[in-house]
Amino acid sequence: MPQHERGAVLVTGASSGIGYATALRLAQHGIVFAGVRGTPDAEKLARAGGPSLRPLILDVTDAASIERARAAVAAAGTRLDGIVNNAGIALAGPLEVLPAAELRRQFDVNFFGPLALAQAFLPLLRAQGGRIVNVSSIGGKLAAPFAGAYASSKFALEAASDALRVELRGLVHVAIVEPGAVKTPIWRRGAQESTRIFEAAPEALRAPYATAVRAMLQIAQTLEHRGIAPERVARAIEHALYARRPRARYLVGTDARLRLAVARLPEGVRDRIVAAVIGLPRRPAAARS
Repeated sequence: MPQHERGAVLVTGASSGIGYATALRLAQHGIVFAGVRGTPDAEKLARAGGPSLRPLILDVTDAASIERARAAVAAAGTRLDGIVNNAGIALAGPLEVLPAAELRRQFDVNFFGPLALAQAFLPLLRAQGGRIVNVSSIGGKLAAPFAGAYASSKFALEAASDALRVELRGLVHVAIVEPGAVKTPIWRRGAQESTRIFEAAPEALRAPYATAVRAMLQIAQTLEHRGIAPERVARAIEHALYARRPRARYLVGTDARLRLAVARLPEGVRDRIVAAVIGLPRRPAAARS
């Protein structure tokens, strides 16, 4: 879309990483309402993005916060071209060990939050033929062990996006972006929180997993350092928002393509590959002689 024809966009999770890069990129061409959790992040974005970037304090798990954001966007008097559901958290750890409350929190941010935001803003988007971009992950196609909570939330987001795309066909386009490893702080922050949760579990519960969990967290942090720049994902998001013929799905990064290929393998082959990467036993204990 020509720059002079662009309206406003709402981007959640704009404090850092993909959301930050996306907000700055889109602010070069039009108004961006950038959702952040606190005033310091809002001030940092405002300085970096100029007058087109308008920070909003937004908690996607809080219905009242979403309504305040909707009212602020509606009152701005500008056309809403799209929303980018990018806010997310990543908790790692064995599913046996993670408390139910932490599992629900993972889904509250990564799944229920994007759906609540879509419901709130669909009247504005439908009026203008706008677009929804849901930022998922290749983890929504291939669940890594000890990242099961995160992957489950992204699998759910993938399913909801597929359903919404058809339900809103001809009215609002829905796209999903699936990056591989990205240089963002999400896994570093998640590792700190995940370690705290894991170490709070009873020793007997966490002992069988200790070595594998440490290996998985190390792999995640290594991938973060080697990951693609968040600006690459921002470009894909921009295409999904403004291309004349947007795609339904954007796979971003070479490792994302490799992991998708692994996800399509027979389960037995796939499990052996994934286990080998993390250093898990080749066979379940009961099957070993």
